[in-house]
Amino acid sequence: GFSIAPVLGSRATDTLSGLGPAPLRAGDRLDRGDQVQHDPSDEALVRPRPDGPLRVVPGPRADWFSDPDGLYARSWTVRADSNRIGIRLDGRPLAWLGTDELASEPTLPGAIQVPPDGQPIVLFRDAPVTGGYPVVGVIVSADLDRLGQLRPGVPVSFRPVRCESGARPR
Repeated sequence: GFSIAPVLGSRATDTLSGLGPAPLRAGDRLDRGDQVQHDPSDEALVRPRPDGPLRVVPGPRADWFSDPDGLYARSWTVRADSNRIGIRLDGRPLAWLGTDELASEPTLPGAIQVPPDGQPIVLFRDAPVTGGYPVVGVIVSADLDRLGQLRPGVPVSFRPVRCESGARPR
């Protein structure tokens, strides 16, 4: 491993707050940490789940779009400017029905907001408020780890699921 000084008990960088060690840049040097024994059973922890569409609970603003099934009927590609705040996607844009922006609303990881350019942003682990853009759906919590394994240039698709009695699928 690498020897990184912890900040507030963590060695991770929080890009939203600016806490933690600085992100790596070209030319940075890292000190080598203690040798860690490799455990083959750990490989299952980092292996992505099987391919297939990510499951999405539609709403709360799905009615803001001219093609309500557009998110599910299209193929999307993960953009290189994705991060822990949002996984940015490229594809045929989703068109808003109107032009008004919303007041900022709280979100949760997995919320899929769509800015005016029609290219969805899946809010991830450091999900902020929406920034005034409608949320077309929310990825079910059980699929979030798989979302985090997606690399730039990888295709991704979505499948709608319904909840009964307000329960969120896991």
